[in-house]
Formats: sequence, structure tokens, C-alpha cells
Amino acid sequence: MRAARQALTRPARRRGKELENAIFEAALDQLTSGGYARLTMEGVAGAARTGKAALYRRWASKDELVIDALDATLPRPYDTPDLGSARDELHRLIEGFTQAMASPTGSALNALMGEIDQERAEVFKAFITDRVIEPTARTILEILRRGAERGDVRLGAATPLVADVIPAMLLYQVKIRGLENMGPGFAGRLVDEVLEPMIRA
Repeated sequence: MRAARQALTRPARRRGKELENAIFEAALDQLTSGGYARLTMEGVAGAARTGKAALYRRWASKDELVIDALDATLPRPYDTPDLGSARDELHRLIEGFTQAMASPTGSALNALMGEIDQERAEVFKAFITDRVIEPTARTILEILRRGAERGDVRLGAATPLVADVIPAMLLYQVKIRGLENMGPGFAGRLVDEVLEPMIRA
């Protein structure tokens, strides 16, 4: 009888996508609260209510786990629709970035960028470049080219160098100024005070 009661009260073990989501959430929580150095596979497994072996069957190291957790939960910047105005499209893109950085995933990414040692820097630098910086720059370049075709962006402004300005400014804000400076109105100020004078037809 006692064993039956324990079986009824014991939390059901999660599997499949539900378990993966729980593992990712636990990894990001540990990364945000304790930093990368203190994140452990044992701690993540315990928080996700699974065994450490389940993690090692999927990820050989915590580096791989952290990268997959960030990749699965970071929004992708490719979906900025044609709004008929380059200004509006850039504003939406930057607003989406600031909201992402204010999310639990963004907080974890910010904690990671502030802590990784030189040995791991190249691994995470490659991920951030491939997953965040380059896709954002490509999306911006597409916005500028659409604007040039419509006539609200001057032809000479639709270049990769101009498209790199936004990712550079955003990383500067995140790494140097701090997330508190990316509050309400930041996206509009960045577009109106920095980008519009550069790209206006």
C-alpha cells in the first residue's frame, strides 16, 4: 500500500520534447543565476528531474548543451516582413532583439558572453556569430535593399558595411553600456538618430 501511494505521488518522468525543454530551461536558469563556471551537468539534470546519463546521451559536454539550449530558444531575426518602410522594418527588428535580450534566454546569453574564458571563447564566438550576428546583418541588408527599391533608402546605403552597424551597436550596448540602457524607446532612438541619417534617400 505504501509503495502504491509513493508511486502515485512521485512526479512522472518527462520524456522526449518535454524533457528536452526542461533540460534547456534548467541549463539557462543555472547559466543566468550561477554563471558558466558553476553550471554542471549534475545540477541541470537535478533541476530537470532526470538522470545525468540522459544528458550525456545527448550532449558530450556542457559546452554542447549550452549551445543547443541557446540555439533552441533564441528567436530568429529572419522574419521581418515588408512593412512598406525601411524605418518601420528596422524598428521592428531592433525591438525584437531588445525583447530577446530581456528574456531568460537573453539573460543567459549575456551571462555567457561576460564570463567565458579564452579556451572556450572561440566555440561560443562562432555560435554567436553564426546564430545572431550574421543572420541579423543579412536581414538588415535585405531590409536596406528593399528600401532602396522602394526609394526610401539611398542606393549607396544598401551595403554589408552599413548593415553591420546595427549588430555592432547592439553588442556595444549589451557588453559595455548594459541591458538597462536598452529600455523603452531604444529601438526608435537607434533608428532615428543613427540609422536614418545614414540611409535616408
